[in-house]
Amino acid sequence: MIPVVSEWTANQPGTISLGQGVVHYAAPAEVHQAVANAATSEARIDRYALVRGTAELLEQVEQKVGRENGIDSREQTCVVTAGSNMGFLNAIFAIGDVGDEIILLSPYYFNHEMAIDIAGCRPVGVPTDVNYQIDLPAVEAAITPRTRAVVTVSPCNPTGAIYTSDSLKAVNRLCQTRGIYHISDEAYEYFTYGGKKHFSPASLPGAHQHTISLYTLSKAYGMAGWRCGYMTIPQHLEVAVKKIQDTNLICPPIVSQIAATTALKIGQSWCKEQLAGFERVRNLVLDEISTLGQKCRVPQPDGAFYALLQLDSDKRDLELVEALIKNFGIAVMPGSTFGVTEGCSLRIAYGALDAETVAEGMGRLTRGLATLL
Repeated sequence: MIPVVSEWTANQPGTISLGQGVVHYAAPAEVHQAVANAATSEARIDRYALVRGTAELLEQVEQKVGRENGIDSREQTCVVTAGSNMGFLNAIFAIGDVGDEIILLSPYYFNHEMAIDIAGCRPVGVPTDVNYQIDLPAVEAAITPRTRAVVTVSPCNPTGAIYTSDSLKAVNRLCQTRGIYHISDEAYEYFTYGGKKHFSPASLPGAHQHTISLYTLSKAYGMAGWRCGYMTIPQHLEVAVKKIQDTNLICPPIVSQIAATTALKIGQSWCKEQLAGFERVRNLVLDEISTLGQKCRVPQPDGAFYALLQLDSDKRDLELVEALIKNFGIAVMPGSTFGVTEGCSLRIAYGALDAETVAEGMGRLTRGLATLL
């Protein structure tokens, strides 16, 4: 769907995109300087390295997950990846055989569905409740003898929901009891609003044997193009994951690992400074949506930089997306891309633009929806 919407947007000059899931700021200046220095002084960037990552970056990752996520690297193995999408694909190849099932909480991140398909496994969508929170009985009912994992994304793309720590603990216990894995995608761990706190399921006692956690520098550090992330995995999966990553990648690019090492040394405080205005932009988005009244409902997005609108409309979501671009100069993504099978919904992404541009884009969106619905 992204190429389709991108082509429509390109054909309408001046269109504002609320569709792309990136931030509007650049990586720390120190990252660029470190890479420039390495390009002229470090021959190792031209060579292969260990498949699991450089020693310098792994040290920073182990310290970070211990300090911020409560994950003991003595119990789990850290692996550097080319972004958390590669981490997810590594995980699915490591734990799944052809025909096995992976449970996704709907609405879900579409790349996860595609990765599961690539691995020859079967994605099983389990709807969340009306507020995009986990429906634990529904998850439990979806588990079959072929189920290999339950995937959670919190804070969530595409809904912006933050799953409660109690719900994540319950999912993790359920996975432990049923002998399956809990894959926890935490790409948006720093994007939390209204006093909400991020929770990492792998920090739970006994969770290290069945929990796989995914992280990235793409979002909070503004490093999407550097393609660098990391995962923590049960130690018994280390050999399998290294085989998979060696086959697909050999090793994460050394230049990107130098960039990531520098970024993690700078640390969370730099990210928090960049994110200081995100809650205000989130509130702006919600205020604009509220002008649509009963035509639109949006469960409170307390994290990430997304909102998934539920519209009172008989129109197809893709039909609305096309009309909004062509007639009102505003691009959003159809909810069906994220596994929404009932009703009409649209995803807004507000991270890639400054507050003024978001405000202009939301004005176009609400005017368009008021006309089209």
